[in-house]
Amino acid sequence: MLTGFLGSGKTTLLNRLLARPALRDTAVIINEFGEVGLDHHLLEQSAEDMVLLANGCICCTIRGDLVEAFDRLDRRLAGQAAPLRRVVIETTGLADPAPILHTLMSEPEVARRYRLDHVAATVDACNGIDTLDRQEEAVKQAAVADLLVLTKTDLASAAQSEALLHRLRAINPGAELVRAGKDDGDWLAAPDGRPRDVRRWLRAEAHEAHGDAHGHLAHHGHGHEHHHDRTRHGDRIRSYVVTRDEPVSWAGVQRWLAMLATLRGPDLLRVKGILNVVEHPGTPVVIHGVQHVFHPHSFLPAWPDGDRRTRIVFITRDVERDLVDDTLRIFERRQP
Repeated sequence: MLTGFLGSGKTTLLNRLLARPALRDTAVIINEFGEVGLDHHLLEQSAEDMVLLANGCICCTIRGDLVEAFDRLDRRLAGQAAPLRRVVIETTGLADPAPILHTLMSEPEVARRYRLDHVAATVDACNGIDTLDRQEEAVKQAAVADLLVLTKTDLASAAQSEALLHRLRAINPGAELVRAGKDDGDWLAAPDGRPRDVRRWLRAEAHEAHGDAHGHLAHHGHGHEHHHDRTRHGDRIRSYVVTRDEPVSWAGVQRWLAMLATLRGPDLLRVKGILNVVEHPGTPVVIHGVQHVFHPHSFLPAWPDGDRRTRIVFITRDVERDLVDDTLRIFERRQP
């Protein structure tokens, strides 16, 4: 299971790992929180080996939806010559991982076919301290992991990284800490810079993580009986999508995003989208942002489906949809 708070780099890390030959026999289950799922378009993996759960946070609809996802995956892969050796579950950034682990290890229909191997949690080196201070789910994600992956370390200062390492060691002293730099290949690095081969976390063979996860759950007292309310994340956190049928100005969108980041950066928990821009006809532009930081945009080689609309997903705290949509219209009106 791959978890981590919003914008901590789960999909980027998974993209990198899926490019390794060691994961050629891997399927992926992705969950998202919000109206429209996008991560399955942004992930470089065969659609035939992917299942998207888009009907809410995985921790709130865990038992039925996850079991059904495994059933669909088994039916989809039935009869294929290449055997399936592992499944990666990428959780939404708002997920409480404890009930997910409980289902993976205790639900008979899943446990008889699959075994939990590892729990990895990504932690943003730039925003990690603030996220852990403000978000209970982020603390839970770090607490149950047996592997903590520090991301964006190339963007963080040495003081930021060291403070975050100290905090993570206090939360989960038993987890192994590694960092994922910008250009890592088949390895991640320990905080001291020594390489760690990722393949030993991907093997499909007997592993003690199954028992360790049970121990983590018992030690931290996480249960699953109170996580069926779909609104448990509270009314302050909102998820919505801004769409445009006609191509948008990339220059205008960049100025709009800069304005939002300046005014409401701490409350922009996650921004991601596929844009149809007039400056690059026929080539979708991908954007990713977390709080006040927007990463350099990238391009997809082609549209993933027939929907060519601009779609930007926002996961925010106390930021209304109307504010986001109306401010975009102001920048659109300023364009020639």
